[in-house]
Amino acid sequence: MTDLDSDIILRIAAKGDGVTADGRHVALAAPGDRLLTDGSLLRGPHHVDPPCIHFPACGGCELQHVDESSLAEFITARVTGALAGQGVEPATLLPPHISPPRTRRRASLRASRLGRKVTIGFAESGSHTLIDLAMCEVLDPRLFALIAPLRSLLALMLPDKRAAHVRMSLVDQGVDLLLEGVRVEGLAADEALLDFASSHKLARLTIDEGDGQQARWEPEPVTVRFGGVAVAFPSFSFLQATPDGEIALVETVRQALPPQGAIADLFCGLGTFALALGGARPVYAAEAARDLVLSLRTAANRAQRRLVADHRDLFRRPLSPDELNRFAAIVIDPPRAGAREQVMQIAASTVATVAYVSCNPASFARDAAHLVAGGYRLDSVKPVGQFRWSTHVELVGIFRRG
Repeated sequence: MTDLDSDIILRIAAKGDGVTADGRHVALAAPGDRLLTDGSLLRGPHHVDPPCIHFPACGGCELQHVDESSLAEFITARVTGALAGQGVEPATLLPPHISPPRTRRRASLRASRLGRKVTIGFAESGSHTLIDLAMCEVLDPRLFALIAPLRSLLALMLPDKRAAHVRMSLVDQGVDLLLEGVRVEGLAADEALLDFASSHKLARLTIDEGDGQQARWEPEPVTVRFGGVAVAFPSFSFLQATPDGEIALVETVRQALPPQGAIADLFCGLGTFALALGGARPVYAAEAARDLVLSLRTAANRAQRRLVADHRDLFRRPLSPDELNRFAAIVIDPPRAGAREQVMQIAASTVATVAYVSCNPASFARDAAHLVAGGYRLDSVKPVGQFRWSTHVELVGIFRRG
């Protein structure tokens, strides 16, 4: 290898830095860039101009400087690299799915007030300093449209030198808005709150002043739909980040399931998979959050689905092999830490098909190694980049017994 070859950026590391052939990490570098002796970069064919004026300061995005092919390679490598570290190789590597710009339907922003100025946005990378968003290339425009008017509203109810959280979700009825850490004091603030909700046609406006959530505006019950079934939506509950990302995950699981037989959906949330995949087949759905279970159970009963929603902590009380063996397939979608306790029980079962949906390639790879050790093979894996231009990667792994 020549000195010039060693200065070429070959890949993007897990945290978003470019990596040279000799292992040096370079911020904001794209594959094909050359690191010059003075530390600057000579752009290569995969280095593009970022579409947002806030990049790279804003912590919402880390990879706006790379082209589409490099982004796809990064998303795929995050998954295959984690698996390789555990000695697991999928039989089939499916093409990655990447969500388009401006499709994020769920966001948690911070707000702060200093004097008369209210700032709303994401924090700078590695800092508590907020970027006051003048544009955003990842948020759905319906969410971003609320940021400017929210500055005026929060000027009335955010104390000076204080911070608040602005949490937004797109639901069936529009935007569901939750404001945390504010103080609604006096008639003027009350009226401003209701005027804001009405004029912007919010689906719901919820306030948390530190003593619990209180819905201040909700013209009709707020719902989200999975498989055509409307489910009551507790304020800022979990949703897949983008509608197209949800479809990619659900369809990958659907194609892997056997045509008949009962399925179990573990860590089911509000029923993203349980309702979309159930239809006429029986579904057992388990979740530790009581409010989510109640919403799912009520919706399934109303839709006359053959679904049992069980309030169960799968970390403390995972399904045993005998319980699992009643199902034709298992769908599991655990939190970022993975689900070692439940996975060990699955590894000891005889279930033919396991669809593992993950938001963390590292914990997925660790759990995959346990399943493989238990006699499963990783039949396929599909990387999914719902959080476009970020290092956050999701995936679906399909495991088969035998």
